[in-house]
Amino acid sequence: MQVEQEDRFQEFVRARWSRLVRTAYLLTGDVHHAEDLTQTALAKAYRSWRRISRSDNPEAYVRRMLVSCNSDRFRKRRVTEALTAAPPERAGRDEGAGRVEERGSLLAGLAQLPPKQRAVVVLRYWEDLSEAEVADVLGCSPGTVKSQASKGLAKLRMYPGLAADRTVSGGRDQGQGRGQGQGQGHSQVRIQGRVQGGSR
Repeated sequence: MQVEQEDRFQEFVRARWSRLVRTAYLLTGDVHHAEDLTQTALAKAYRSWRRISRSDNPEAYVRRMLVSCNSDRFRKRRVTEALTAAPPERAGRDEGAGRVEERGSLLAGLAQLPPKQRAVVVLRYWEDLSEAEVADVLGCSPGTVKSQASKGLAKLRMYPGLAADRTVSGGRDQGQGRGQGQGQGHSQVRIQGRVQGGSR
């Protein structure tokens, strides 16, 4: 890899590492697995970086690799997961106990979903991707994304702690678009809002 390409890759890793690890955490349920998964995806991206860097959205390529590597992980062996209420590099320091408890229920609920449903919910509502974008990442049709999202949200609504009728303010965060570094609180509100109010 030429020096210029090497520098661009290192810059990409520095800028996207935390976000990719957080996504991997939601997919794996373990901080160490999340870091390993992210490193594996980035190692694959490194080998094809010349091609990836010329694409319109390099992060989408790496995110696709992340999901693919996690699917391979599930195919090779059944993974025991135990999510906690504290994903890596948690945003905000002044969250109340109620918010932490809600996050714990949400993450534990995600851990109960089958891998594909979980990936759809994470990408659709945590990463705030469109149905078409999620379909592109997962290599399926938008209709499959829609049905898997609906099934995943239905299961989350039945999970203890998420089925309670609580009011979560905000819904979809209209103030920030994709790729602008949304806080995890906003992402959680999006999922929580969908769980309580149904998908549109």
